[in-house]
Amino acid sequence: MIKMEDIIREGHPTLRKTAEEVTFPLSDENKQLTADMMEFLKNSQNPKLAEKYDLRGGVGLAAPQLDVSKKIIAVRIPNPKYNPEEEDTAESPTLFSDILINPKIISHSVQLAGLEDGEGCLSVDRVVEGVVVRNLRITISYYTVDGTRQKKKFKGYEAIVIQHEIDHLNGIMFFDRIDEQDPFALQKEITLL
Repeated sequence: MIKMEDIIREGHPTLRKTAEEVTFPLSDENKQLTADMMEFLKNSQNPKLAEKYDLRGGVGLAAPQLDVSKKIIAVRIPNPKYNPEEEDTAESPTLFSDILINPKIISHSVQLAGLEDGEGCLSVDRVVEGVVVRNLRITISYYTVDGTRQKKKFKGYEAIVIQHEIDHLNGIMFFDRIDEQDPFALQKEITLL
């Protein structure tokens, strides 16, 4: 089981490398890695398990954050209308949940967006203020664990999460996309979510 101590933090050299493509069929090691990554996201989103194991909540996790320089990301975006305090189900409903292997952004909107409250990262233990400028809509291609090629469109919050995780595969941290001189410079020119 992945815990917070297994996630490397900013300053670690692996977070600045370009990750390697993954070949198919997946090795047993890579299959286990993908299962562990998704399990971490599920556990981190479950209030009882997150408290029990001292996990910070996450909606995405990239293999480089586990010091594994491979193009694998896990994404699990819960439905914001779901309230875990009101419902006693083993698993919360999601807007999108999948393992993305060798993901690539193949097209994107000209319109830009950012999260009003900024972005956070499991590999960053500090608050970094500022607008992280991203594309409002993206189309990506990726492979599933069984090697099936997928092509999907995302917009808004889901697009931002996926861009954040794909950045990890290219050695880019979210704060690299904040204007150092004026962290809130583009706030009025982009769609804030």
